[in-house]
Amino acid sequence: MKKAKAVVFLGMAFCLSLRAMDWPGGQIQANFGLNEQGRPALGTVFQADSPVLAADNGELVFYRGQEEPASRLPSPLGFWAALDHGDGIQGIYGRFEDPGEGKPPVQARRGEAVASSGSSGWTNLKGFYFALFDRRERRWVNPSLIIAPLDDDSPPQIQQIQLRSSDGRIIPPGQTRISQGLYSIIVTAVDTLSRTSAVRLAPHRLAASLNGIEVGSLSFETYSARNGTLLLNRNIPAPVSVVYAPYPAFDLGEAWFTRGQTTLELIARDVWGNESSSVRRLEVE
Repeated sequence: MKKAKAVVFLGMAFCLSLRAMDWPGGQIQANFGLNEQGRPALGTVFQADSPVLAADNGELVFYRGQEEPASRLPSPLGFWAALDHGDGIQGIYGRFEDPGEGKPPVQARRGEAVASSGSSGWTNLKGFYFALFDRRERRWVNPSLIIAPLDDDSPPQIQQIQLRSSDGRIIPPGQTRISQGLYSIIVTAVDTLSRTSAVRLAPHRLAASLNGIEVGSLSFETYSARNGTLLLNRNIPAPVSVVYAPYPAFDLGEAWFTRGQTTLELIARDVWGNESSSVRRLEVE
C-alpha cells in the first residue's frame, strides 16, 4: 500500500500509539462519520461474501447468537460479537450470518475468521459491520486512525455550502448579498475511494474560514459520550444531534459575518490527505 500523505489531526497521537490492526475484509460501503438520516455512523459497513476476519489478536468478551436469550429482541447489529483487542480497544463485529451452535473463537488471532458475512440486523446488504470502541476513554474511534487507510486517490467533493441565519432562514448558495449577523455554516461533502466509485463516504475533516481565518471545523475522529449525549469535535465538542441535523449535510457551527467583502472558503480533506476547496464570495451589508 502506498505511503499516506503526512497529515496531522487532533487526537492522532493517541491512536498512533496503539499497535496497527488490519481491516477485517470486504468492500467498504459506509464509513465512520457518515450522515445516516441525521445520525452518525459509528462504525464501518462492508459488503462481502467471505469470512469476517479478526482485525487483531483478541479475546471474545460478548457474543449474541441465535441461542442467546437476548437474540429474541431485535437488534440493528443482528448476530454480533465483541473482541477485546487490548489497550482498552474493543472490536465490534456484527450483522454476520447465524452461526447456529458455533461461536467465534474465545482467543482469536489476527486474520482468523470469527464469523461469516451475512445480512442479520437492520440491513439487506450481505456483508458485516465493524466498529472500534475505546473503553478507557468511553469513545468510538475512527478505524482509519488505527488501521492503515484504504487506498484513496480521489479528494472529497464539496457539493453545497449554505448559510442559516439566527432566525432559521436559509441563504441559498447563489445569493451573494447578506445582512451582517451570525450564521451557521452548513456543508454537504462526500468522499470516494476512487474517481469511478459510486460509494459515497464521509470526509475526514471539514474546515471553514472567513477571509483566511478559520471559524469552524469538524473532525471525524472520535465520538464521546457525556451525560448521555454523544459528542463530536467541532472546534469544541458539539452534540451530534446538532451537527447531523441538516441531513445529508453537516453543521460546522456559527460565525459572525461583518460588513464588507467577505470570502468564505471550505476545505474538505480525507484521511490520506487528499483535499478540495470551494470559495464563496459575499457582500455583507
